[in-house]
Amino acid sequence: MTPAVTSRTTRTRSAAFPGWWTLLVQFAMVGAGALCYFGVRGLTQSNVDLAQRHARSVVRLEADLGLLRETAVQGWFIDSPRMVTAVNWVYIYGHWPVIIGALVWLFLRRPGEYYTLRNALFISGAIGLVIFMLYPVAPPRFGAIDVVDTVTQRSDSYRAFQPPGLTNQYAAVPSLHFGWNLLVAISLWRASDRLALKAFAVAVPPAMATAVVATGNHYVFDVIAGGVVALAGLTAARMLPAVRSTPRWAR
Repeated sequence: MTPAVTSRTTRTRSAAFPGWWTLLVQFAMVGAGALCYFGVRGLTQSNVDLAQRHARSVVRLEADLGLLRETAVQGWFIDSPRMVTAVNWVYIYGHWPVIIGALVWLFLRRPGEYYTLRNALFISGAIGLVIFMLYPVAPPRFGAIDVVDTVTQRSDSYRAFQPPGLTNQYAAVPSLHFGWNLLVAISLWRASDRLALKAFAVAVPPAMATAVVATGNHYVFDVIAGGVVALAGLTAARMLPAVRSTPRWAR
């Protein structure tokens, strides 16, 4: 077989649809992950006083490290309705829609990269859930510092897209909003040769890092912690084939 034919064959195999059964398994895994999340939410939602104390500890730590910049970051946007709308939209539509879209595209076109991303999301998510349960933290918008909850005050779409009753209100540390977007960006960068998609991958993490702070949903410390947890999950996901055989559809 000539090199050209080999290359075409490799690309064809990498872009092959892994199958409907495999797709159903992925849905089941995501559903199981969601159940775990809601279980942890039930454990942490009642610890309001503890979450507030932890929030004050995070603020003190940021002050000591020179990271207490949440009010300043929000100040860049708060006087402009259009800018506030922009960061709200990044926070709302730049997370789950981007993650789901990336997972679907990778599953259909680059199953191997999808497999790595999926595992990284689950591993980092598991780490995050443990932290949420052991160290619940109230977000800045709950009064630890002087910021405005721009998403709740100036957007109705978030309530429909992800109702507050289905979210963990005290899961500020780490920011998986940022961490998971970072993982998606890395996977898209690796999986695509298209300049536009690579540019999108480069823009996603800083845009989300800015949005989670500017909207009053996360501290600067949360963003750093989210990146660390996400990269730990990615490292573990890349080491997984050494201890567990990779499914044939993802090879």
